[in-house]
Amino acid sequence: MAMQKAVLGTAVAIIGLAATVLSVLAVLTATQTFSNAATIKTVGVGVYSDSACTQKVTSINWQTLAPGETKPQTVYVKNEGSTRISLSMSVGNWTPSGAANYINVTWNRQGSSLNAGASFSAVFTLSVSQTISGITSFTFDITIVGTEF
Repeated sequence: MAMQKAVLGTAVAIIGLAATVLSVLAVLTATQTFSNAATIKTVGVGVYSDSACTQKVTSINWQTLAPGETKPQTVYVKNEGSTRISLSMSVGNWTPSGAANYINVTWNRQGSSLNAGASFSAVFTLSVSQTISGITSFTFDITIVGTEF
């Protein structure tokens, strides 16, 4: 029994010593806090009707076109992101769907690069085939994609 009390007393003493060492270690700490800042890259493309890029284009009315006619339309494309981009354009969502067989849309900026915040003019050209038949009106969507370099 006396031996158990001695072992127990030693264990309590060791635990007490360990607690004292840990509390001393906790006192001997140092910290440093410092601020951080960063900018997140963004990609954005805007299409405008004016060179100041204040009037967003939501649609283009190509008016009335004759078979075989080609008509240009100038817009202004602005990189509204924070990184340099490469531009591409696609056309889709034709109504009626058969109009895509007779009407072609191109632009003069395919593959062009545009720095962050910069803008330039772009010309869309709509061409109606001489052989168009059965289509008196149509709609379609133009999508411009800016891809980070």
